[in-house]
Amino acid sequence: METMARKIETFLNIEPVAPELERAGIKKDALKGETAVVTGAASNVGLGFARAIAAAGGNVVIADINPKNGEEARRVINEENGRDAAIFVQCDITQEKDVKNLAEKAYEAFGKVDILINNAMNMRLNGPLLKSTVEELDQSYAISARGVMLAVKEFVPKMVERGHGVVTYSATQFHYCPPMVGGTIYTAGKAAATSLIMSLCNELGPAEETGVGVFCFVPAGVARVDFSKFPPPPPGAPKVDPKKFAMPGFPGMIPPETSGAAMVYCILNAAKLHGSGMIVYDVLRAMNYPFPVPETVKKPAGRRISDQELTMIFCNMGPGFFGLDG
Repeated sequence: METMARKIETFLNIEPVAPELERAGIKKDALKGETAVVTGAASNVGLGFARAIAAAGGNVVIADINPKNGEEARRVINEENGRDAAIFVQCDITQEKDVKNLAEKAYEAFGKVDILINNAMNMRLNGPLLKSTVEELDQSYAISARGVMLAVKEFVPKMVERGHGVVTYSATQFHYCPPMVGGTIYTAGKAAATSLIMSLCNELGPAEETGVGVFCFVPAGVARVDFSKFPPPPPGAPKVDPKKFAMPGFPGMIPPETSGAAMVYCILNAAKLHGSGMIVYDVLRAMNYPFPVPETVKKPAGRRISDQELTMIFCNMGPGFFGLDG
């Protein structure tokens, strides 16, 4: 693990991921033999998922529309792990021919796909309703809802045939709520895709019977952002307090590497989480993650639902971790 923890020279905005798995008590071979397809995996949250899965012993298919970042993500993951753990497939998730090519390349490289993480989204599709075009809304739905459906139809039937698989969606929130990141157009697409995933869960039935676990993962507040580099707000605009973007236990936003470790933990517990929506910091509590600022961590029992959680309330479905534990 020491060699895996060294920092790789790259233009990607990353930090070592192996220490995050160690802090969470996840073994480096926890996903050995498993293959994951991660859409939007060449940067940010998706890259954190892909790197953590590979560090836990799994294979990763990086699906992304950006060839420069995608090839670099592949190189970094393989160098970090000292093996051919990852391939990159350039893919526009809205195009059926691209998704079919993605599946073909994945099966050709690894023989099977056990895990599907639907994560791709265009953050530029993030405007308010009254100032956005219908075409922008169409694009948001195309990436989120259409893209998720195409990927699910391409990969899930074979999971059901084999009686083994995990399907998840990287959801965020379901309506615009300042100072959250997602604007109206962005969150509309997210809501549609989350509905598809939760409906898929019910269509498939109990994970104990099918062997396929389906859940939503909410990486709200996950990013590596240096607020000091943000341009000053225009005259008269309200000043944004960076602390409003912080998550419980973190002085700033949750690093993608930490979110990746949380995703691995959810994958390992997919059958238990079937039909649930898990917000990242609830996952971190469930896995006893050693938060940097323990005194700020909210307890799961008897706490008031925050305004942030209210924007994601429809993803708080199913028992999750704490519901099962009483």
